[in-house]
Amino acid sequence: MDALRDDNINLIRVWGTAGVGKTTLLKQVAQQAKQQHLFPKQAYMDVSWTRDSDKLQEGVAELQQKIAKKVLGFSLWLQDESGMADELKQRLMMQGKILIILDDIWTEVDLVKVGIPFEGDETQCKIVLASRDGDVLCKDMGAQICFQVEPLPPEEAWSFFKKTSGDSVEEDLELRPIAIQVVEECEGLPIAIVTIAKALEDETVAVWKNALEQLRSCSPTNIRAVGKKVYSCLEWSYTHLKGDDVKSLFLLCGMLGYGDISLDLLFQYCMGLDLFDHMEPLEQATNKLVRLVEILKASGLLLDSHKDRHNFDEKRASSLLFMDANDKFVRMHGVVREVARAIASKDPHPFVVREDVGLGEWSETDESKRCTFISLNCRAVHELPQGLVCPELQFFLLHNNNPSLNIPNSFFEAMKKLKVLDLPKMCFTTLPSSFDSLANLQTLRLNGCKLVDIAVIGKLTKLQVLSLVGSRIQQLPNEMVQLTNLRLLDLNDCMFLKVIPRNILSSLSRLECLYMTSSFTQWAVEGESNACLSELNHLSYLTALDIHIPDANLLPKDTLVENLTRYAIFVGNFRRYERCCRTKRVLKLRKVNRSLHLGDGISKLMERSEELEFMELSGTKYVLHSSDRESFLELKHLEVSDSPEIHYIIDSKDQWFLQHGVFPSLESLVLNSLRNMEEIWCGPIPIGSFGNLKTLHVTFCGEMKFLFFLSTARGLSHLEEMTIADCNLMQQIIVYETESEIKEDGHAGTNLQLFPKLRSLKLSSLPQLINFSSELETTSSTTMRTNARLENSFFSHKVC
Repeated sequence: MDALRDDNINLIRVWGTAGVGKTTLLKQVAQQAKQQHLFPKQAYMDVSWTRDSDKLQEGVAELQQKIAKKVLGFSLWLQDESGMADELKQRLMMQGKILIILDDIWTEVDLVKVGIPFEGDETQCKIVLASRDGDVLCKDMGAQICFQVEPLPPEEAWSFFKKTSGDSVEEDLELRPIAIQVVEECEGLPIAIVTIAKALEDETVAVWKNALEQLRSCSPTNIRAVGKKVYSCLEWSYTHLKGDDVKSLFLLCGMLGYGDISLDLLFQYCMGLDLFDHMEPLEQATNKLVRLVEILKASGLLLDSHKDRHNFDEKRASSLLFMDANDKFVRMHGVVREVARAIASKDPHPFVVREDVGLGEWSETDESKRCTFISLNCRAVHELPQGLVCPELQFFLLHNNNPSLNIPNSFFEAMKKLKVLDLPKMCFTTLPSSFDSLANLQTLRLNGCKLVDIAVIGKLTKLQVLSLVGSRIQQLPNEMVQLTNLRLLDLNDCMFLKVIPRNILSSLSRLECLYMTSSFTQWAVEGESNACLSELNHLSYLTALDIHIPDANLLPKDTLVENLTRYAIFVGNFRRYERCCRTKRVLKLRKVNRSLHLGDGISKLMERSEELEFMELSGTKYVLHSSDRESFLELKHLEVSDSPEIHYIIDSKDQWFLQHGVFPSLESLVLNSLRNMEEIWCGPIPIGSFGNLKTLHVTFCGEMKFLFFLSTARGLSHLEEMTIADCNLMQQIIVYETESEIKEDGHAGTNLQLFPKLRSLKLSSLPQLINFSSELETTSSTTMRTNARLENSFFSHKVC
């Protein structure tokens, strides 16, 4: 921390052996720096891609964009590497004090080429570099000050072990001496201590003794920078995982490269590899995957993602299936990944990660004939060999950065047991003819491919997952009607897709998930040649749907997919950035006339939505009608904007509402540009309504004179953020409804109980504002300035 405070030090290195805890230390340092306000802006970056020399150029460009996004808040204009470096450097030097952490460096990273200003520049940028190899940082990158992270001393290692495994190891007199010896075998390395402690938790003494014997008998490894003790601990933890399914998932994660791994990707692979029962619904299968992931996390073999679970700016970070998962991504520690690959390579049916060099010769070896999993990195060649002789192969993943790479027609002929095939970013005029040999294929991913003719996939009748995300496909082939076992079809971001022949969708009788955001929008009416929305009603298994319907007149008057449990449906003209989702049931409507367009089907979906947005709504004075009495019980987010016909959100004079309340689950309410809005609700609001509201934004509502009655305000105990702006007639935020409230309130003593969790209050452009309430004076300026009386009599916590 002293080095971070020292203005004379710009470049700091941290190094230590694999598994010693460098990443954990760096994150703790970054957190302390944030708490102490040492750097207004900071960015942590995992640069483990530097181990691969072929990825350096691509990695530098990605690193530049990530730093810009995290520090500057926007992406750089795409240009050549030096141009982006110059732009990044200039902008970073304008930002003041910045902390940038680059973790897991394997080879030299040229900071000048990246555009990170450091010594010699007039900058306040502080850079922390971390590596397993001290020479990389000291000799190659010239850090000013170096710190070596040492293994834990024996006493700290024992204390850390007890904290992880529980105090029972201390209390059990028979177990304690064995546990102490187990800790000694971990050699003070936190990653070894954590994994072995979690694996041995609640196990018998016999299991502890067995673990100790295996740790003592471990052999040297050939894994770069991974000691034999670390390897032995991780291997033992893997061996004692309960169940082949969780072991298979562990090995699969180890083969998938570096960085974060999305649950969506794992799910599609696991479906193809038969980790789930074919008869169980996909909703149950997702629950099983989450459970397996949690087992691996509890064992210390998987970690939480670096991604912020509350960051909704990520590009389609998750499908609907995992929208409500706490963590939509996972990651694997670099050491654990290397051990997983070593374990997989020793399997009787090995998993193989290899380069394209010498691929033809390798295909003649015994290993190729036994292997079940291949992850192939293609960079050095323009054409693959005529075929691979891999009769046991079940999984083939090709990492390709060469758009001109050619796959011969016969390439897949000797892969008849293949179940999962992933070929991203390929250019196919037609798919290789040997695709028709893949009779057992269950998952096919052609994401980002340039596709023209894919008719051959009609022969893949066992296919359960087909993903064409981001491909340039223009028309789905008629042969797709034969895919009657297909359960998940992902057409997201297929922006060139204009033709889906009639009856293709309705023929996919087992389909459970259909994703079509930023994709096909040419929905036809009955009798035309293109697909129409009514076809979806033939899909009795469909439970997850993500689509865009450009015109409300296309909406069916009857049921729209009756069994949906997860959906993201956008009706009207929505830009891409407006199609983000926060929940598993989302409905957004633009230019919809409630009295004309909302038939039974869409109305039922609206009633069950968790996230609801109306833009340019017409045909009604109220968003919620008396006919919607038992609706919106699960609604968490409501936004209404640009709808001049709206006067109230709800007519709460209805007797049913008075008895039962409204919006019990609502967390955020946004009202914008409702020029005739008089009040949020018409009439009294019963107790229990809006009780979970956390965020309230009211802007450009020209007819509103107040926001709450006091009785309503008292119920908003969870409100954290409130913004009221550009409401020209707003005179008070809180008003009394009856004389009894005035007497009851007395000298504003009751106001002490209002909004106990409020942390942000913004009032601006309210020219008629007289006071906050009759007892709380404020200014009527463009921003609220709290005087002493206001703070003492209203806020129980300081307002931001």
